[in-house]
This record gives sequence, structure tokens and C-alpha cells, in this order.
Amino acid sequence: MKTLVAFLLGTALVALPTTLLAQEKGGVINVATIGEPPTLDPMSSTADLVGIVTQHIFETLYTFDKKWNVTPLLAESLPEISADGKTYTIKLRTGIKFHDNTDMTSEDVVASLGRWMKIASRGKQVAGFIDSITAVDPATIKIALKQPYAPLTSLLAFNNSAAIIIPAEKQDEPMKEFIGTGPYMLKERKADQYIQLVRFDGYKSRDGESDGYGGARHQYLDEIRFVPVPDANTRVEAAVSGQYDYVDSIPVESFDKLKASSASQPVILKPFGYPVFVFNTKEGLAKNVEVRKAIRQALSMEDMLAAAFGSTDFYTLDGDIYPKPYVWNTNAGVEGNYNVADPEGAAAAAKKAGYNGEPIRILTSRQYEFHYKMAQVAAEYLKTAGFAVDLQVVDWATLTQRRTDPKLWDIYITHSPFLPEPALIGSLSPSSPGWWDTPTRKTVVDAFTSEVDPQKRVALWADVQKAMYDELPYMKIGDFNAVSAKSTKLEGVDPAPWPYFWNASVKK
Repeated sequence: MKTLVAFLLGTALVALPTTLLAQEKGGVINVATIGEPPTLDPMSSTADLVGIVTQHIFETLYTFDKKWNVTPLLAESLPEISADGKTYTIKLRTGIKFHDNTDMTSEDVVASLGRWMKIASRGKQVAGFIDSITAVDPATIKIALKQPYAPLTSLLAFNNSAAIIIPAEKQDEPMKEFIGTGPYMLKERKADQYIQLVRFDGYKSRDGESDGYGGARHQYLDEIRFVPVPDANTRVEAAVSGQYDYVDSIPVESFDKLKASSASQPVILKPFGYPVFVFNTKEGLAKNVEVRKAIRQALSMEDMLAAAFGSTDFYTLDGDIYPKPYVWNTNAGVEGNYNVADPEGAAAAAKKAGYNGEPIRILTSRQYEFHYKMAQVAAEYLKTAGFAVDLQVVDWATLTQRRTDPKLWDIYITHSPFLPEPALIGSLSPSSPGWWDTPTRKTVVDAFTSEVDPQKRVALWADVQKAMYDELPYMKIGDFNAVSAKSTKLEGVDPAPWPYFWNASVKK
């Protein structure tokens, strides 16, 4: 019955966008990634690599435009929000097909959001504020909240720990069939060799112009292949030679070499985001906040950034979680707690905190070479401060698996783009690896997320940042610019933190 009802709702003919008719279709591209994604279920992972691949297969109700405003994707429009901020009515687009050729209805959306709240770290973050999610009719859902929750639509839009919509009948955990609504569908995955996506002929794009991750999504390419290339130097040489059409995460010291290539050109995203050291606040040495503070006191963020990125053309020493001119910029909590570089003082602080020479287990990966270089510098500063260090260098897929087990690590190294909504920061969720869950966190984060007035939210964000510096669930190292590479024959790919290849085409 569900399929029949959706068919009746969506049988109107839809004209193809004129830009699609004008653009020649065809071509295959090969995209070099930093490694093998640990999963193709974007609900169950916060790894950027998972989001980069799966955003072509699965879609969410909302996404972000080029100015980082929330914009509809599978939803027909932005939600209608009640005067008290506690009821969201969301109209759905009709005529949307899944890759198994069934039709998307509100039944699928309700089931998918239920799965998201159960297994996704960001879904769990939302779940405590949700009273109910119900289907009003086949093309409408209603979300009832216990209290206003300002970041809801941003969380529904994010492709990381994503609220993807999948068929109600295919809600397995772990996911068994990778059936989405996206412009490309999974054809084949050969572990450590490639992930092959092919055009989904039943795809229904939004009308209008493309706009960041939003707007029209054109399917010019026949096929996209994501190929894991874990070694950073191999990615550089492959980019210079033109072996791949797009190469993600190029070490910045290779920028000039890449710029001189006739086959590829650098793609720079400035600023991209910030590297972070995430602490395990649940178990082990780092559970003690005073030990965490002693570790921070020992470290030179400036030396770590210089080792990782070389020239200040590619990094900025900055402890504010959001740099200027972001509206969220504040220096709350930063003074005296950033780039201290005082190993002697840290040694005394560690002894006072009860540190007894146990090894600090630091998880890092060379697939992001700058992570590894920062880890090396950090290890030397920590040893100078009297800490024993167990530097565990693993592939990125292994790191993302190990970080889910609090018994295995004390610090893991990662990075994040500057997200449009601070509530998207993973460490704010107590279910995210690191497991920051204190009364202070709950007080400041709940106050921030329940406030709907934009100006008041800016002030409340300062309280959150101060709490993060006081309780130290993670350490920001600084700001950095990201470099990737694209073939001179590849068109329609804009710089983006999670590169996307709908709208891409190959120059004949």
C-alpha cells in the first residue's frame, strides 16, 4: 500500500533541468581517498571518509547551501515550527525513489529517524529532546519536542553521523543493504581496492541551480570510483602524474610541486578547520581532568602546527574554537590554557594529580600525515614533562574502530572543519568517543541548544567554550588550510570539506 500511495502522489511528469540537458553525460572518475572507510553506514560513523563516499548514495531531509544555511533536500521545504518551538511539521518531496525502485514516504522517514536516534551519536544527542516522531500523511511528518531545540535542522542536515533516509523495511543494524535515494548507487565494494558507484537512473533532483550541497544535483558522470590510497606520498605522486581525477588530503608541503604539475592542480580550502586531541574522559589516565590539564600544560601548539604544516601560509596559532570572523568567535577560557609549552610546570601538575608513570596511549594515523607529525612533537614534549608515551600508529579505519572502546586509548588525534552550528561538534555529545558527560556539560550545552534567539545563543556558546577549556574533553591545536588535487580535465568540483562529485564532469 505504501508504494501505491507514493506512486499516486508522485506521478506528475517532471521536466529535466535545462542545465542537465545542455551538459553531455558520460565518463568515469577515480577518486583517491586516505583509506578504506570502516563502514558505508553514515549513521553509525562520524568519520569524514564515510561521509565523503556515502553522501552520493544516501540523502537527508536537509543539507547545507554554499553559505552554510540549512536548505531542503528530501524535505519539500524548511519545517513549519510552532510558536512555542516544540513542534516541527516537515513536508516531504513526492516521487522520490529508493535504489530498489520503491517510493519514499513518511513511513520510511519515521523509521529512519528512529534508527538514527538509536545508533548515531548525533541522533542520540537529539533523542533526549524528542517526545515523538509521527507520520501525519504519506508526505508529512511531525516531530514533537519536549523543549525547544535550536540545532535540530542542522543535525538533520549533517552528513556525518547522518540522519539518512532508507526504506522502512531495510532498517537492519548493522546495515545489510545500502539502499538510498542519492544520485549514485553502490554497485560493488572490494575492500582495500575500490568502491564503485554508478548513476541511479531513477534519481529525482531538486529544481533550480546547484548551491553548495543543496539545490540541483546533476548526474553527468556514469560512474565514480573511490580508491583507498593510504600513503600520503603516494597520493602526492599520483596527483602530480594525473593517475586519479581527484586526490583528497595532500600534505601541504607538496603544494608547490602540485602547482607545477601539468596533469593536476591544487584545490585549497581556506580556512578548513582545526586539528584536535580528543581525551578519553570515561576510563584510564585521561579520566582525571587534572592529568588532562597537565598534558595540555606541557604542549606547544605552535611547534605541533609548524611540524604539521610548515609555512604559516597553511596554519594559524589560534585557541578560539571558531576563528574570526565567525559569529561564534569567542576567547572564553583560552587565556592561560592554550600553547602553554611548560613541560616543567606540567611535570609538577601531573605529580600533584597522582600520575605514576603509566603510559599515555595516543592513537594516530599516517593517512592524515599532519596528525602523525603533531603526535611526534606532542610525544617529545610529554616525555620532557615526565610522561611515558605509547604512540600507536594505525590505519584510519582501525583508529575509528578502536576509539569506540574506552579501554584502548587515552588520546586520539583527529580534525574537524568549522561547522556552521556548534552543536554539530561531536565532543558535545556524551555518546561520542571521549564521552564527556558532566553536570557542567549538561548545563551549558542544554542552555545553548534550547535557546532559539540567535544573539543569545552567541553568548551562551561562550559558556560552552569556557566549559570545554575548564573540563578539557578535547584540545584544539590551531587553524589549518586543507589541500587536495583535481585533474585539469575534471570540471564542476568546488572546494568543500567533504568533496562531492554530483555536478562533476570530465572534459572531453
